[in-house]
Amino acid sequence: MTRLRAVGLMSGTSLDGIDAALVETDGVELFATGAALTVPYEPALRERVRALLGGAPAEAVAPVAEALTRAHAVAVETLMARAGLDRRDVDLVGFHGHTIDHRPAERRTWQIGDGALLARLLGVPVVADFRSADVAAGGEGAPLAPLFHAALARAEARPVAVLNLGGVANVTWIGAPEPDGERLIAFDTGPGNALIDDFVRRHTGRLFDADGALARAGRADARVVARLLAHGFFARRPPKSLDRNDFATLDVGALAVADGAATLVACTVAAVAAATRHFPAPPLRWIVTGGGRRNPTLMEGLATALGAPVVSAEDVGWDGDALEAQAFGFLAVRARRGLPLSLPGTTGVPEPMPGGRLFEP
Repeated sequence: MTRLRAVGLMSGTSLDGIDAALVETDGVELFATGAALTVPYEPALRERVRALLGGAPAEAVAPVAEALTRAHAVAVETLMARAGLDRRDVDLVGFHGHTIDHRPAERRTWQIGDGALLARLLGVPVVADFRSADVAAGGEGAPLAPLFHAALARAEARPVAVLNLGGVANVTWIGAPEPDGERLIAFDTGPGNALIDDFVRRHTGRLFDADGALARAGRADARVVARLLAHGFFARRPPKSLDRNDFATLDVGALAVADGAATLVACTVAAVAAATRHFPAPPLRWIVTGGGRRNPTLMEGLATALGAPVVSAEDVGWDGDALEAQAFGFLAVRARRGLPLSLPGTTGVPEPMPGGRLFEP
């Protein structure tokens, strides 16, 4: 199988910036990871993207999508310069774009970004539109990283859970390999950082609760946590997925800022703990990636609630900041080879599902 060097790109629901990372893979084995970086969004572009969340008219989306695409091109060029590479050294770019609306029950998902423009700007083939084929076939379209998680976790004792704490949280349960491949179960667990970040932004003007300090100083309101868990999402069997704003109406009432932050951390922890009912066997340990792993209050809450070791991606030698971008580099190579990006156990598609669209420069 041909070994390719790919750049993966991810703009996550936390809206903090663009992650870019290099991988070398044939789409099955992960041979190496390389340089990675995060380019923070300029505040004006962040707010333009935020204004589109939930969907918007095409004429409002188009200029933002172009600006977003050009920002991604800058991220790739910066990464290549840092790694001492030029466009001839990169075989492929995996461009996720930014999700502004995700409604798989209505057979629609919308990631803005122009794959054709990015290919022209970079002079490198680009794979984009990773989720549409899955959703059109009746899948959830998310999460898409599980096959990459399985490639990363080859040496881990099974079962193991990989928990991504982005704006929305998702988990991949990886069991012992079976004759027809990896045994994977994956789904969104509930809110990750989005509720916490949005609450802190509204009440303090800061983008997030640095080091979980606000939440540590507060006391969680169990009534709010119970209201969250009463949401119909938690009664559904996986696979299942969420839009970033699905829990945006959760009301913490007149709680003090610290108590509100503590309550929303407790909501994320409770949602992850509720996910364990869907696992065939308890994980031997949890590996946490995404921005939430940097919140000690959240990590301590998970360790208490889950009854198993909870470690960060770095504790097992992974780069937790780059992992989702690495995943889309890996998936771009799979897409180019016509390999499945999702499975019945990860998104609910009826059969292993290829996806992605290739744009030549």
